[in-house]
Amino acid sequence: MANLAAPPQAYRRAEVLAATPGQLVVMLFDGARRFLRQAAAAMEAGEVERCHVTLRYAEMIIAHLDATLDLQQGELAARLHDVYSFYLRHLNSARMSQDAAMLHEVSELLGELREAFAQAAGETSG
Repeated sequence: MANLAAPPQAYRRAEVLAATPGQLVVMLFDGARRFLRQAAAAMEAGEVERCHVTLRYAEMIIAHLDATLDLQQGELAARLHDVYSFYLRHLNSARMSQDAAMLHEVSELLGELREAFAQAAGETSG
């Protein structure tokens, strides 16, 4: 029997390998938002383990985006650091209070930032 999961994985791998740095950042935003939507749905359904895992994935993506900033590059990098730090604090508060609305809020904010990066990278909306 053929492995039906291989072609989409191969396509995704090729897409990542061919992406520009700007396109990779957009992909990371998309992934973080997808995990935040999954975490919010799990939180609303009372699925604690699934919520924790998917929220953790979103947090790891945001932490990675923050860690890759070159703070020597000026004010924009410093502002992005502040934004990412806010997102992570807000997500931690959402976890502690079990407030899915806070997850939606961060997802929306990430969406706005994603659009700015997509425009800069020459990408389309998504």
